[in-house]
Amino acid sequence: MIPPPTDAETIHRQLEALHDESFAWALVCAAYQPSEAEDILQMTYLKILDGSARYEGRSAFKTWLFGVIRLTALAHRRRTLWGWMRRASVEEAAAQPAHDPAPDAATARGETIRQVQEACLRLPGRQREVLMLVFHHSLGLDEAATVMGVSPGSARKHYQRAKESLRASLGRTFAQP
Repeated sequence: MIPPPTDAETIHRQLEALHDESFAWALVCAAYQPSEAEDILQMTYLKILDGSARYEGRSAFKTWLFGVIRLTALAHRRRTLWGWMRRASVEEAAAQPAHDPAPDAATARGETIRQVQEACLRLPGRQREVLMLVFHHSLGLDEAATVMGVSPGSARKHYQRAKESLRASLGRTFAQP
């Protein structure tokens, strides 16, 4: 295990090196809303730089950072939802348009990507999180469990169920004739 960084310069370097991956994870945690992801990542960086979130070396820095991002996103979502619920009337809630990203019909690849994204978005939150951490961010299941705040056995179960769900839903779409 790498000893925890103790100086601000080392922490800054590690944050810079992981910025793109951190933003991608924040985007997942923000339900693919770029402005929300930017806010979440900024709040995460502030927590780290002001010392309210401290890396103590109990896991890899990346694993710890992704956990801080996830917890920050959850807190942000609660605050946003609570504020919205206090301000919104029933009519306003009913008038909110559904988020339905337009498919990129220009290419077959674009259509395939859209179908996979939609299948992933239909997965329950924990299953989607573990898939993104393992496939997109190259974390092992134990590291993903740490980020998600669940036991390794629970992460493995979510991972297995996610793969089964994707196989079932995408198998019909991509079945060979």
